[in-house]
Amino acid sequence: MTIRHAGRVAALLLIVPLWMAPAGAEVPKSGNNVVDAAVALIDKNLYSPAALPAFHDAATALIDDAKGARIATSAGIDALIASLHVSHSGRYTPDQVDYYDLSDVFRFNIRDLARKLYPPRGEVVYEGIGIASKVIDGHRFVTDVFDGMPAIKARIKAGDEILSADGKPFEEIGSFNHKTGQTVALEVRHTADAAPVTIPVSVEKTSPLATYMEAVRESARVIDQNGRKIGYVHLWTGAGDLTGVLNEVLATKLKDVDGMVVDMRSRWGGGPADGAETFVGGSADMTITENDGKTQYVNTRFHKPVVAIIDEGTRSSMEIMAYGLKKNGIALVGAPTAGDVLAARAFALPDDSLLELPVADVMVDGQRLEGSPVTPTVPVAFDVRYANGADPQMDAALVELGKKLAAAVN
Repeated sequence: MTIRHAGRVAALLLIVPLWMAPAGAEVPKSGNNVVDAAVALIDKNLYSPAALPAFHDAATALIDDAKGARIATSAGIDALIASLHVSHSGRYTPDQVDYYDLSDVFRFNIRDLARKLYPPRGEVVYEGIGIASKVIDGHRFVTDVFDGMPAIKARIKAGDEILSADGKPFEEIGSFNHKTGQTVALEVRHTADAAPVTIPVSVEKTSPLATYMEAVRESARVIDQNGRKIGYVHLWTGAGDLTGVLNEVLATKLKDVDGMVVDMRSRWGGGPADGAETFVGGSADMTITENDGKTQYVNTRFHKPVVAIIDEGTRSSMEIMAYGLKKNGIALVGAPTAGDVLAARAFALPDDSLLELPVADVMVDGQRLEGSPVTPTVPVAFDVRYANGADPQMDAALVELGKKLAAAVN
């Protein structure tokens, strides 16, 4: 089983306006205002009104089982969300990196909360080193190291087991709070049988979407393989100005490559529905140069051989992009995508946590990708734990692209 991104939260597809579904039967109050607020938001906004009766039954049973006792917030809302059986649903708190990511992605939906939490203008910032991590089988592993950020410069690797930070248990946010400009001693283990090593990593303020866009830009590089120039770019998210960043790197850093590996093992969706057009579309390239000599790359299309890498971290709009690439004959290497394709938005709960909910259904070519992952044409499993720099999916993508380039010559 591939578990490169095991247990990852569902990503959003689109930011959509609030709409109201029929409320249906009323659920009794639980006595916990956060749980009650979550029930009300789900009742009014869930994308599928047909699912509400079963949700009402589950919520009522949860409250009845409590027998008048106060329901614990986390356990109660987790149980409510689990009863929905849909992607794009979860509650996020300020001790999670995902909370800040979603605050930024949904910043227009939750502008009042953002201004409260990130005064004065609601600009989302947290302190970190540029990694994502996940507890797998009781151990915390680095799942992603973002290009251009301090962790990758310190040679932290995807698959490293995190043992401690400054000699204390690791916390995604707490280990770096109030330490901007300082270093944190991260104790990691690169392989299962290796001795732990302590690596000093600089802490910096992170604005999520800006960081992801810079990571996409920094990921772009040229790989020399058997005399050919292979371009590589990692699409960390579809949110933000991904199209603009791709236009730029394809027209500059990667303009002379012979072929391209597009890494879609992502963190979030949020991109446009026509994302695949960059690699399969036929529209003309376009730039604008102003009188100060600054050039804007308005539209760039890549017309040479492409191979993409996917896995269960490829979610939502990124799955739509993967579907579009596969439909147009581009090989997909890796593992099936998440099968999480709905449109979502975030809601503020009374305790300032965020509730993500799917509020609209999505059809692609008349079919539903929710629950129906896009499958790779070249299956390659990857257990990220203790990978220590190995990446069999990337290796396979380079081999597949080499075949395409050879075939193009012949």
